[in-house]
Amino acid sequence: MNDILTTLREDPAFETLLHALNKVSLLDVLAEGQPITLFAPDNQAFTRINLEEIMQDSSKLTDILTYHITDGEHLFDGLEDEESIETRNGKNLTAHLEVGQLRIDNAGLTKTDIHCSNGIIHVIDNVFLPQFSGWYCACC
Repeated sequence: MNDILTTLREDPAFETLLHALNKVSLLDVLAEGQPITLFAPDNQAFTRINLEEIMQDSSKLTDILTYHITDGEHLFDGLEDEESIETRNGKNLTAHLEVGQLRIDNAGLTKTDIHCSNGIIHVIDNVFLPQFSGWYCACC
């Protein structure tokens, strides 16, 4: 079984994500032995943000990318029960149902539970933006 980094490299749908992670030296995080969960935006998800502008600010890019990584393995079946999921940048993702579909912050899950030797990948259709952390929660 491949690690998360190798799994992403084998799929051309993650070229933009890999380029962004490389720009801020975060690729090694995806190859570490400690279990993590990566909410991986595909290439199409990155078209919904101004990536060119964000790529010019390495601090902002790091903040955004670490907002997609959580410690431990979070399987799809348990995500709905996790109202709040702490990320590597210290902010929390919000899990909620929208029209009967599970969403994490502003993203839908297009593919879930991709098992890797060091964790889980969930493919998402939007890029999480940490400046909006928590506002998706209907209970607040």
